[in-house]
Amino acid sequence: MKLDKIISVLDAEILCIVKNKLNSDITKACGADLMSDVLAFVQPDTLLLTGLTTPQVVYTAENAGVNVVCFVRGKKPHKETVDLAKEKKITLLVTKIPMFESCGILYKNGLMGYSEISKQ
Repeated sequence: MKLDKIISVLDAEILCIVKNKLNSDITKACGADLMSDVLAFVQPDTLLLTGLTTPQVVYTAENAGVNVVCFVRGKKPHKETVDLAKEKKITLLVTKIPMFESCGILYKNGLMGYSEISKQ
């Protein structure tokens, strides 16, 4: 799914975006608040949906190869987190939609989770 479609279906606000990335493909998504789970299970080029807004999310995304993080429930990170994401070239979004519903909307619109990808 193209990043611009993800932004549209989640009615997401862009907090920071890497230049020319609106048309990039995102192949899978993961909803998690435990950054240890992200490090253990998430593959590169995954959209991470989370309710955590600390700089640790950006560091975790960088280590896991995640290029796009979407904060759910309308939670917005402090300037420090946004500045770090800009430095690390990680796109940050925010949606007012809760995590469960956000994951469902993305799935309904064709974005797969890991169990679906492993079946292919």
